[in-house]
Amino acid sequence: MKSPAFDAERPVLVLFRNDRRVADNAALAAAARTGKPVVAAFVLEDPLGGARAPGGAWRWWLHHSLAALGRSLAQMGVSLVLRRGRMGDVVESLVAESGADAVFWNRRYDPGAIAADTVMKAALRERGLAVESFAGHLLHEPSRLVTSTGGSYKVYSPFWKALVAGPEPRDPLDAPERLNPFAGMLHSEDLHAFGLLPTKPDWAGGLRRSWTPGEDGALALLDDFIADALADYAEGRDYPAREVTSRLSPYLAHGEITPFQIFAALRHAADDMSGAGAAKFCKEVGWREFCYHLLFHHPHLDTQNFQPSFDAFPWREDKQALRAWQRGLTGFPIVDAGMRELWETGIMHNRMRMVAASFLTKHLLVDWRAGEQWFWDTLVDADPASNPGNWQWVAGCGADAAPYFRIFNPVLQGEKFDPEGRYVRRWLPELARLPSRFIHRPWEAPSAVLAESGVKPGETYPRPIVDLRLARERALGAYETARSAFRSSAP
Repeated sequence: MKSPAFDAERPVLVLFRNDRRVADNAALAAAARTGKPVVAAFVLEDPLGGARAPGGAWRWWLHHSLAALGRSLAQMGVSLVLRRGRMGDVVESLVAESGADAVFWNRRYDPGAIAADTVMKAALRERGLAVESFAGHLLHEPSRLVTSTGGSYKVYSPFWKALVAGPEPRDPLDAPERLNPFAGMLHSEDLHAFGLLPTKPDWAGGLRRSWTPGEDGALALLDDFIADALADYAEGRDYPAREVTSRLSPYLAHGEITPFQIFAALRHAADDMSGAGAAKFCKEVGWREFCYHLLFHHPHLDTQNFQPSFDAFPWREDKQALRAWQRGLTGFPIVDAGMRELWETGIMHNRMRMVAASFLTKHLLVDWRAGEQWFWDTLVDADPASNPGNWQWVAGCGADAAPYFRIFNPVLQGEKFDPEGRYVRRWLPELARLPSRFIHRPWEAPSAVLAESGVKPGETYPRPIVDLRLARERALGAYETARSAFRSSAP
């Protein structure tokens, strides 16, 4: 990028949003190249255009992410200015207070943010400021990756083929060697005043034990994943007791690492991307891209069925069942273990997410939106594209969704992917002494085995809240009802 002919004495304002990193940050790199003084700012903004407020786990991560970003910028001699309010209004104030004649940022891709940034860019340019936005946290711009007929992709396989047929992902940008700090004084709110951390009660102890938010934590995890787990990833990723997943999803969701950094690290480690582990992991990153593609073209992905045929689906209003699912008290150990892992650590193994979501939407017939909302509030990697995209996929109403009759049996899933019960024993200590043959079906254990294991059905661990066979038949009947209603309403 050619540096604009700015007034060298007037600062450039760099906005940080969901790109809380100093490396591979195109907006920050461009600001450094101008040689102008840099004002770095983060705005805690009100939800945009009726959008949902961030969930509690996401807010906890944001607090520590901002603290880490502030430390990184301070090492470059630049302070991170923290403000709150409507983005456009706060930026106007920062421009007036600092005398900035340029504003840079990395693009966001959720609908409310796109609309707000478009309005802000036009307003600032109308005032004569130089405004530049840069490709953000995706390998591709969703507006540019289209089908041969100019439409949007609705199936993942052709989307992925189109993505990999394009140019190889660029090399990530290094962090600027230096920044020219702004010499003036700007008011910054105290990070704790943002109120992002839980207090009464403080439920974040498990998060603190599980995570190190920030760019350094992301890069360290990536190195560890490549060194210790990548070779086993293609097969081992389905087994929740094996530590072979990357755990990078919250760092991607918060913009502390980019897909370009991940792809470059994989290329460097394996010399090529043909290894099974690297290839599979790249496709998982590609699925995240696909979800953003869906969100860009279907902005109500979190509230509306992607497939209209599900609009007539007879979901059940069952608050008691939903509560049992949320608390990990369904009586099905693999489901309950996943839900307790989520509450304790703010994340859930991907295979367990599919099993838990299938159980809620198919065995319990609870609307996928209720499950998506719970994940939105409890996941540290809550993402406006991946969260609803994945829930709709499992529920059967999304893009490229598995057939509705593909219903995960939680017992069989547990026996296949946690055969010794290591995952269940970790998260359900009340079942830890059960023999492996009964760990996924404790209701079948003889009374003597239950007594010896210290398990009291209905007391120390709940009995199953549904009969799996009957629940499956009920789900298939509901699906046929919805299909018939859709067909009869078609013109």
